[in-house]
Amino acid sequence: MAQSQHDNVDHAEIAKFDALASRWWDREGDFKPLHDINPLRLGFIDRHVALAGKRVLDVGCGGGILSEAMAQRGADVVGIDLGEAPLAVARLHQQESGVEVDYRHASVESMAEAHAGEFDVVTCLEMLEHVPDPGAVVEACAKLVKPGGHLFFSTINRNPKSYVFAIIGAEYVLRLLPRGTHDYHKLIRPSELSAWCREHGLRLRDQTGLTYNPFTRHYRLDPHDVSVNYMVHVTPQWGGGEAGENDEPYPAETSA
Repeated sequence: MAQSQHDNVDHAEIAKFDALASRWWDREGDFKPLHDINPLRLGFIDRHVALAGKRVLDVGCGGGILSEAMAQRGADVVGIDLGEAPLAVARLHQQESGVEVDYRHASVESMAEAHAGEFDVVTCLEMLEHVPDPGAVVEACAKLVKPGGHLFFSTINRNPKSYVFAIIGAEYVLRLLPRGTHDYHKLIRPSELSAWCREHGLRLRDQTGLTYNPFTRHYRLDPHDVSVNYMVHVTPQWGGGEAGENDEPYPAETSA
């Protein structure tokens, strides 16, 4: 049974990211991987939907890295998060950058109750693996998108390889992320995410992996390898937008 909006929060996770909030926009700090992969994430989104003029909800926006990037593409962006400190950093950076984003301290479930069917695009990246009931988040996101709209999720697969690469390698060996960033038991298999999407009337349109080469320090999208990090594009069953709405090529690789 899905938890209520008040229960679907891990306060330890919120505290963890609150403690790191001041470093969110340090491109060489704890959030360097997010900065490095952001062009790939943005390109994957923009490949499927032209963001200019679209009303977009960024769920779990944190310090606003993706939110600002989508706003720079011409989207009308609302960014929500349950962490007060990351939102404060996002608003501060907004004053420096001049990029307009409507940041709100709100849960996705409460947004779904108040703003169902209002958004052309809903993004929920690197967030599902940090909540007790990720299926409830998928359900809320499905309620928020308009018929014919687009949703994007990203998370980490749960298998021995992802444990070695995403936790041992990234957090302890290469130190790309702070130790304790991810809990292996909260990671999500693509089959699990797909099942939640189908349950809530969403159709899988595209899926890609995101891989990292520790020798070249390059990230790239790889549609054939979803064994660790991966992203999906889904649309409502009752009127999904066509994939390839924007056929402009997206970047295949970025350097760390």
